[in-house]
Amino acid sequence: MNATDFDIAICGAGPVGTALALLLAKQHPHPDRIAVLGKNFDLARTEHVQGDPRTLALNHGSLRLLQGQLQAWPRRAAPMRTVHVSQQGRLGRCLIQAHEMGVADLGAVVHYDDLLEKLHARLRDSGVTLIPAQIAQANSAPGHMRVQHDAGQSSALLAIQCDGARPNGLRREYKQHALLTTVRASRPQDGWAYERFTAHGPLAALPHPDGADLYGIVWCNGPERSQTLAELPESDFQHALMQAFGERLGQLHTVSDRHLFPLAFHAGPSRLAERMLAVGNAAQTLHPVAGQGLNLGLRDVAQLAHSLAPWQSDCRQSPTPFLTRYARLRRPDRWLTAAITDTLPRLFATHNPLIQHACGLGLLAMDTLPLARLPFARQLLQGLRA
Repeated sequence: MNATDFDIAICGAGPVGTALALLLAKQHPHPDRIAVLGKNFDLARTEHVQGDPRTLALNHGSLRLLQGQLQAWPRRAAPMRTVHVSQQGRLGRCLIQAHEMGVADLGAVVHYDDLLEKLHARLRDSGVTLIPAQIAQANSAPGHMRVQHDAGQSSALLAIQCDGARPNGLRREYKQHALLTTVRASRPQDGWAYERFTAHGPLAALPHPDGADLYGIVWCNGPERSQTLAELPESDFQHALMQAFGERLGQLHTVSDRHLFPLAFHAGPSRLAERMLAVGNAAQTLHPVAGQGLNLGLRDVAQLAHSLAPWQSDCRQSPTPFLTRYARLRRPDRWLTAAITDTLPRLFATHNPLIQHACGLGLLAMDTLPLARLPFARQLLQGLRA
């Protein structure tokens, strides 16, 4: 008999932690030996919970995981079939298209709350143990982990930190905020998503799951400029947005509140202790350019579930070789994705005209040369998968 309360304790019940629990429960002979510690398990049945304003751009790899293995795809989703990348004030643009990549969709955009509600519904039917907790923190003990949480303390052979803790390691304050809002376009383009690099930061317009003529805006600027934009009268904000984005979608009219989120880069090791791993936001938090944060986290959990499958058949064996192998296999994808999302917004926002021209030429080269475009597109589409 196991001496611990659980075999695996997952600290965090967001999309990454929930997806990990569902994957592990499929393999474990006793799913109740897996504990998920987190909040909002009853999100769908709690009317007073304020809705999350975020929409999520899920790439093709994440779409396949959520639709296929997890069967947790939200009812509302806006497909992305073409991604248009451009630079304000410079020549050159690049199109990434689904048919060129051999897929029906590059990905899709969903509501954060819709995805979490669907994942939590699957979680309640999975047999895992749910422990409501605002905060869960794991600490090493001889041969196991102690997990402190709101209801007291639990013990587990392994602890996986998914959110609620910043990674310890590399850190960069971007001195930017992301402004989120929703707009209605007078000339919508079915299945098109846009990433536009401006002198202040990237500006994304993503298809919206609530309507074919709606787009989710993610506009990155310095903190003062972001605050000013958030407080502008509606007509002035729309004018500023049109100046930055252009008229590709016709006139843009805001249909929701504006929300600000500060941006920073954090990345640390996957292995936190002998019996503890970090995945998702606990391992890396990225700039939102290209929408890679959650997609990278979902690749983390897919690889971790695969790596832990032999250990879950007999949890009395040492987990060290399985955790070591997981960390080694994930390292290239994690650091390549982090490098791309960290470099792009800083490179395009430089005020050096030579670099600005070089960026424009780079987009033109990618658009005209498949050998330059396809590896980059493939990384955004599915990442490096072991």
